[in-house]
Amino acid sequence: MSAILKEPALDIRPMQEADLDEVLEIERASYPYPWTRTIFMDCLHAGYSCWVCGRRGIIEGYGVLSVAAGESHLLNICMRKESRKQGVGSKVLTHLTEIARRHGAEIIFLEVRVSNKVARRLYEIAGFNELGTRRDYYPTDNGREDALIFARTL
Repeated sequence: MSAILKEPALDIRPMQEADLDEVLEIERASYPYPWTRTIFMDCLHAGYSCWVCGRRGIIEGYGVLSVAAGESHLLNICMRKESRKQGVGSKVLTHLTEIARRHGAEIIFLEVRVSNKVARRLYEIAGFNELGTRRDYYPTDNGREDALIFARTL
């Protein structure tokens, strides 16, 4: 018998409207310009692939993916600050990549803030490559920030 206590496994499941209070809490704590409830609702109603990941009934992260015409776009992925660097982001990203593949996508795109080095590293480890830059893509308190465009073939 082992005396080592293990964390329960991460569970990933489709996002539901009932999850939005918790999702919005994570979103607002993570981004200076967070998505709104309306944006998440629109994604759910449009049939985008929206997922939450957690353990013990607590959502630790989530992701939103669109898939159409042979390509996919990672629209949002976010983890609780205290859950970062613990494999939650990798699990969500891997799951969304598999969803894209199962729906016939040949490539997955995303944008990330130039300043978001932690997310950039996650994408690079997952096999994404930097393709280019979208100038002035994200709002900031002092104007706009560029986005890096990443992609991965599936």
